[in-house]
Amino acid sequence: MAPEDKNRATAAAILPLVGGAANVDSIAHCMTRLRLGLRDRSLVDDEALKAVPAVMGVVEDDTYQIVLGPGTVARVTPEFERLVEEAGAAADGPPPTPVPAAATARTPGSGSAPGPDPASGSGSDSAAELAAQGAAMRAARKAKNATPFKLFLRRIANIFVPLIPALIGCGIIAGLNGLLVNLGWLPSVTPALAAMASGFMALIAVFVGFNTAKEFGGTPILGGAVAAIIVFPGVANIEAFGQKLSPGQGGVLGALGAAVLAVYVEKWCRRWVPEALDVLVTPTLTVLVSGLVTIFGLMYVAGEVSTAIGSFADWLLSHGGAGAGFVLGGLFLPLVMLGLHQALIPIHTTLIEQQGYTVLLPILAMAGAGQVGAAVAVYFRLPRNGSIRRTIKSALPAGLLGVGEPLIYGVSLPLGRPFVTACVGGAFGGGFIGLFNQLGDKVGSTAIGPSGWALFPLLDGNHGLGTTAAIYGGGLLVGYLTGFLATYFFGFGKELLAEFNVSQVPADATTPGTPSAPPAAGTPDAAAPPAPGPSPDQAKEPAGR
Repeated sequence: MAPEDKNRATAAAILPLVGGAANVDSIAHCMTRLRLGLRDRSLVDDEALKAVPAVMGVVEDDTYQIVLGPGTVARVTPEFERLVEEAGAAADGPPPTPVPAAATARTPGSGSAPGPDPASGSGSDSAAELAAQGAAMRAARKAKNATPFKLFLRRIANIFVPLIPALIGCGIIAGLNGLLVNLGWLPSVTPALAAMASGFMALIAVFVGFNTAKEFGGTPILGGAVAAIIVFPGVANIEAFGQKLSPGQGGVLGALGAAVLAVYVEKWCRRWVPEALDVLVTPTLTVLVSGLVTIFGLMYVAGEVSTAIGSFADWLLSHGGAGAGFVLGGLFLPLVMLGLHQALIPIHTTLIEQQGYTVLLPILAMAGAGQVGAAVAVYFRLPRNGSIRRTIKSALPAGLLGVGEPLIYGVSLPLGRPFVTACVGGAFGGGFIGLFNQLGDKVGSTAIGPSGWALFPLLDGNHGLGTTAAIYGGGLLVGYLTGFLATYFFGFGKELLAEFNVSQVPADATTPGTPSAPPAAGTPDAAAPPAPGPSPDQAKEPAGR
C-alpha cells in the first residue's frame, strides 16, 4: 500500500469512530496528536479508536486528541480534513475550519496532556484495567487544571507550539551548517545555510505576535504588525529610559506583551468606534497605541526580563548544575501532571533566541529516559502478565523517541510506585547532564519539542558536537539504568505483584496465594463470572500502591 493510501486508510478508519464528519467542529494537529473539536463526545468509540493500528492512544482535554506519533500525524491530518470536507460537500453543509496546530507542548520525555497507552491488541483485562485507571487519573488532572492560571498557561502553549516545526527545521539546518563550517567543507554553500537557519529566528517575534493576537481573539495580522516593530532595524535610532534601543530587544516576551496589548486596544475600538469609521480608525489606533507603548516601555522591560532569564539559567547550571539538573529532571513528569510545564515554553524560546540553544531541554528530556527504564523494569517484573508486557512492547519504541504518553498513562502512573521510580531515573539523568554543565560543558537544544533519541540532531553546546552528543547520550543511559533499577527493586510491593504478576488463565484456575487472574479475551472462560468480593481497584486507589 502506498504511503498516501495508508494515511488515507487511517483517516478513514478514524472518522466514523469519532461520530462521522457531522460531529467534527474543528481539526488541528500538534507534534504527535490529531486534535478534534467535537459536537457530541458521546458519539466517540474510544476502545475501537485505540484498536486502530496507527493509533497510540487517545486523550480528552480541551479538544479530543488522538495520539498518532510524530510524522504520522502530519500526514494523516490532511487526509482526515479532505474526508471531512468531502462528506460536508456531499451533505451540502459547511466543513469544519482547520486551525493551526496549537496546543499543549510536548515536553521532553513526556507530553503536555498525555493519554492512555494504545490497546495491546489482545483486549486483555489487566492492560484494560491500567488504561481505565490512567483515564480516570487524566480526567481528575483535567478537572484540577481548569484554573485561570493553568488555562492561561495553555494559551501560552497554543501560541508557541505552532512554531515548533520551523524551530526544528531551522535548528537542524543550523547544526548541519556548523558542522560544515568546522570541517571547512562547501564554503560556497554555508552562507546560504546560515541564512536559512537564521531567517526564521530573526523574525520569530512577528510570528509570536501573529499567534498571540489570534489566540486572544484579535486580528492576527495586527498582532504581527505591532510585534514587527521589535525587530525593525530603525528602532536603533530611538532612545527609551535613557538608553538606545536595539533591534530584537525584548524578543518573544516583548512580542507577546505587545500583541496582547494590541488585542485589548482593538477590542476597545470595536466597541466605541462607529462602524462607518471602523475600517480606518481601529487598525490605526491599534498599531499606534500599542506601538508607542511597545517602543517606549515594553521593549525595555521585556529586554531586561529576557536578559535576566538567560543570566539566571547560566548561573544556575554553572554553580549548581548537578543539583539543579537532579531537581528539574526528577520533577518534570509531576509538572506535566499539574500542567505547569507550559510555563517553560517561553523560557526555552527566549534562551534559543539569545544563545542559539536552550540548556534546559536536554535536562528535562531525562524524565522520558527514566520513564523508559521504569517500563522495561515493569516488563521484567511481571513475566506472567502478557497483556501489560504487550502494551509495553508496543509503546516502547515511541518512548525511546520521546513520546511518553502511552507509557505514563498506560503503565507507570496507574501502577503508582513505578511512576515515582521513573521520576528517580529522570532525576539522576538530569543530574548527570547538569554536572557537565557545571564543569563547563554546556549541552543544549536548538529547538523545543523532540526528546529522547529524536533530540540528537538538534543538540548544540559550547564544545564540539561529538562531546555534546556523548554527554547527552550518557545522560540517557543513566536515566534508563536508574529508572530500571529503581523500579525493579523498589517499584513493586507484594500486594502489587500479587495483583498483576498473574497468568492469563480462566477465573477458576487460580494460583495458590494470589488473587484470581482475569481471563484473557477470547478464551472459553472469558465470560465466566468473577470471584465474589470487591476487586483490587475497589479496595484501594492505584496511586497508593
